[in-house]
Amino acid sequence: MGLFSRSAQPEEVITHSPSHFEVKDDISPKAAYHHETVSQAEPHKWKVSKTGDGDTALALFHNPDEVHEEFDPAEEKRVIRKIDYMILPYLAVCYAFFYIDKTTLSYAAIFGIQKDLNLVGTQYSWLSSIFYFGFLAWAFPTNFLMQRLPIGRYLGFNIFLWGVLLMAQAGATNFATLAVLRALSGAAEACSDPSFMLITSMWYTRREQPIRMGLWYTANGFGIALGGLLGYAIGHIQGSLPSWKFEFLIIGALCSIWGIVMFIMLPDSPVTAKGLSLKEKKIAVARKREGQTGIESKHLKGYQVLEAFTDPKVYLFFLLGTVGNIPNGGISNFGTLIIKGFGFSTLVTTLMQIPYGAIIALSILSCVFLNDYFARKGANTRCWSILLYLVPNICGAFGLRFVPAHARAGRLICYYLTGPYNAAFVMILSLTTANTAGHTKKVVTNAVLFLGYCTGNIAGPFFYKTAQAPGYSLGIWSMIVSHLIEVGVVLALRFLLSRENHRRDALQAAQEGGLEGRDLDATAFGDMTDKENPNFRYIY
Repeated sequence: MGLFSRSAQPEEVITHSPSHFEVKDDISPKAAYHHETVSQAEPHKWKVSKTGDGDTALALFHNPDEVHEEFDPAEEKRVIRKIDYMILPYLAVCYAFFYIDKTTLSYAAIFGIQKDLNLVGTQYSWLSSIFYFGFLAWAFPTNFLMQRLPIGRYLGFNIFLWGVLLMAQAGATNFATLAVLRALSGAAEACSDPSFMLITSMWYTRREQPIRMGLWYTANGFGIALGGLLGYAIGHIQGSLPSWKFEFLIIGALCSIWGIVMFIMLPDSPVTAKGLSLKEKKIAVARKREGQTGIESKHLKGYQVLEAFTDPKVYLFFLLGTVGNIPNGGISNFGTLIIKGFGFSTLVTTLMQIPYGAIIALSILSCVFLNDYFARKGANTRCWSILLYLVPNICGAFGLRFVPAHARAGRLICYYLTGPYNAAFVMILSLTTANTAGHTKKVVTNAVLFLGYCTGNIAGPFFYKTAQAPGYSLGIWSMIVSHLIEVGVVLALRFLLSRENHRRDALQAAQEGGLEGRDLDATAFGDMTDKENPNFRYIY
C-alpha cells in the first residue's frame, strides 16, 4: 500500500433527477445538494463522497455526460478573461493592503513608536508576533466559517473590520492596548490567504492556479513598494499627530473602503455568480473536470477532517509554512531597521524598500510563468521551481551574515536577494490547492498550512536581538537554517507525491479499460477527497 493510500470505501452511486435540475441563473446553495437515487438502468451516474452528497457544481448538470460537453475554445478563452476581471483585481489590491499592513509596524518603528509608547526589551518583537497569535487562534474557526458562508461577503466583512482595527491602533497609548489590537487584527486577517486559495481553486484549473496565485501575490511586492511611497509621504506630514499615527489611520481607512468594495463586488462561486450567464457558468465549472478537485461544498464532512489529520502531506505543508515564514517574520518587521543600519536616513530607508518590492514582484511573475511553460509540456516542475527560487535567498542571507559592514552597497544587494522567497511560497500555496480534494479537507489543509505560517511569523522576530542590531547575526542565521530545512522538506514531498502517482497508475493500468478508461466525468464533482478518488493525480 502506498503512503497516501487507504482501503477502498463503497461509493454511493447517485444521479440527479431532471425534474429537480431545471437550472436558473441564480442557484440557491440548497438546490445544489438535492440528490435522488435512481435505478441501475441509468447509463451514467455520479460518484460522490462517502456522505452521499457532492459538489455545488452538480446543480449545473443533469448527468456526467454534460460535464464532458465540448465548448468552443474561443468562447472558453472569453469566459476565462471575464473570470480574471471578476476575481483578480479584487484579490490583488486586497493582498497589497495585507502586506502594507504587515510593514506598517516596521515603518512605525522608524517613525518613533518605540519611544512614544515606551517599548522596552522584547516588547516590539512581541507586537510583531502577537498579530500572528490572533491569526493562529482564529485559523480553524474562520476556515470553517468560510465553508459555510458566502466566501466573497465573508472576506469583504473581515477586510473592513481589519481596517477599523488598524485605525484603532493609532489611539494606543501603551504596549498592552496596542498588543490587544494587534491580536484582534490578526484574527480578522486569518481568513485572508486561505480564502484567496479557496477562491482561486474554485475558479481556475490546477494548471492555471500558479499563474493566478502569482498575479495576486505579486501585489505583495507592489504593497512593499507602495508602502515605501506611503511611508515617505506620511513622514513628510507636519501635523499635530506623530507620523506613526498617520500611518495607521491612513492605511486603515483605505483597507476598510476596499473591504466594502469586495463585499459588494466579489462573487461567491462560479455556480452562483451573477456576472455569468448559465452557459458561462457551465463552461467555468466544466473546465475543472480533469483536476478532480471540484468547486465547493457547504456541508462540513467529519470524515474529511479526520482524513486531513492522518495525511502525511498535510504535516509537510505545515513544515513548509513554518520554515518558509521564519525568514518572513523577521524581514517584514526588521527589514527597515536592517536597511537603516546600513547608514541611510529614515526617509531614504523608506524609499529603499521600493526596489525590494519590485524584485519580489518580478521574481513571482518569472517563477509562475516559467513553471507554466514547462507545465504546458506536461512536466511536473513545481517543487523544482521552489528550489530554484530559494537559491537567491540562501545566497543573500549568507551575504548579510558575512559581507563586511562597511560594504554598504554589497549588503544592500544581499538584502534585496532575500526577496524571491515570496515566489517559492506562491508555489507552495499552489501545491496545497492542487493536491487536496474534498472541500472540507481543503479547508482543514489550508488552516494547517497557515498554522505553520503563523508559527514561522511568530518565531521569526525573536531571532532578531536588539543587542545585535543592526547586523542581527542570529536573525540572519535563522533565515539560512530555515531555507535549508525547506529544501529538504520540498524534496521529500516531491518523492512521496511522485511515488503515489506511480502506484495509482499501476493499479488502474491493471484494471479493465486501463488508464484511458478512467471515468473522469463521474468523479469530477463528487466532493471526494484525493485519497477517496482513484482518478485523482498529484502535481509536484
